[in-house]
Amino acid sequence: MSWIRGPLMAFDLETTGTDVETDRIVTAAVVRLDPDGAVSKERTWLLDPGVAIPEQASAIHGISTERARRHGAPAAPAIEKIARAVAEGMRSGTPLVVMNARYDLSLLDRECRRYAVESVTERLGKGPWPVIDPLVIDKHVDKYRKGKRALTALCAHYGVPLDDAHDARADAVAAARVVRRMGEKYPAMGELAPTDLHDLQVRAAAEQAASLQRYLRRTSNPEATVERAWPVIPYC
Repeated sequence: MSWIRGPLMAFDLETTGTDVETDRIVTAAVVRLDPDGAVSKERTWLLDPGVAIPEQASAIHGISTERARRHGAPAAPAIEKIARAVAEGMRSGTPLVVMNARYDLSLLDRECRRYAVESVTERLGKGPWPVIDPLVIDKHVDKYRKGKRALTALCAHYGVPLDDAHDARADAVAAARVVRRMGEKYPAMGELAPTDLHDLQVRAAAEQAASLQRYLRRTSNPEATVERAWPVIPYC
């Protein structure tokens, strides 16, 4: 059976910034979508990240430092629950949908290290897979399309409603629905086994990073380096 006709799990984070090595999780969601697209299970978290949330990040996801400190769970036990929820879903063999997985899964990995919590990889005894990343797939199947490829843009392009962008739950659900549409539109993707699709994305993500690096070095920064690892950036 094609993965587009089976259940999907989706994961999303909202954070204090864009640096996987230093930034922190503010909200998280893990949801399960049934084959009919309905959400049958969900877990969401609001964390006190232990640091001030920059105004530019609050402007995106709507969570202020004051709100996080007043209503958020302590980071360490919340990170443990998030990592456990992701690992449990993946252990069942259900594909994990993550928009820009390289960022969200790497940041979760670093948060686990920060608080001495078992990472998803440690819980599974292997790297997190199979992962389905709508950003990587869209760039692979439609590499020359102009315009943005943020989740809001992908939802518009593939006809998926997204009424509450930058809410972790809403973004997770939308990402899963987008990849289903991709699998339907591009049967070569939809017919792949999830593990084969994962391996294809490892190669595609590396190629996309190399292409961007060449472009940056040619146009703006001769020393630019773009990370090629996917879905988790190795910890150095």
